[in-house]
Amino acid sequence: MSLHTPDLTKFPPRSPRVRLGGYVILPRMLDKGRATLAGKHGEYHYACPLDMAFLDFVGIDPEALKKELGKSDSEILEWINSHAKNKRTNSEIIAWTHWQENRAPDNVEGREFFNGIHKAVAPQREDIITWFDLLDMDDFASFGGKA
Repeated sequence: MSLHTPDLTKFPPRSPRVRLGGYVILPRMLDKGRATLAGKHGEYHYACPLDMAFLDFVGIDPEALKKELGKSDSEILEWINSHAKNKRTNSEIIAWTHWQENRAPDNVEGREFFNGIHKAVAPQREDIITWFDLLDMDDFASFGGKA
């Protein structure tokens, strides 16, 4: 692994809002994958449902991508663009990114899970609406921040 392998036992991965090649989720997934390979992933999981949303969108196998994680972010983006089964246009990437940034729980099970974390971490916060809001809040609180 490179010097840029994050230690997710000491700090969280990048926010799901951070973009690479226009894609949200991707930088966070790379952090989790690199940390997993280094045994420093803590409670984070590579290829979780959020990661799979990105991987399914572009058509990349998580295990194939894992083999590329020793490369830089820009090299991985280049690899993704050349190996993706689903070649996406800039308009499709923008629309997908916008949808992901604004996505909230859409079923009873998802809402119960979301509300459980929200209530446990920061019940007073009324601005936690989307999954990205919840992840950012949980990451912050998990490493000592007052949510």
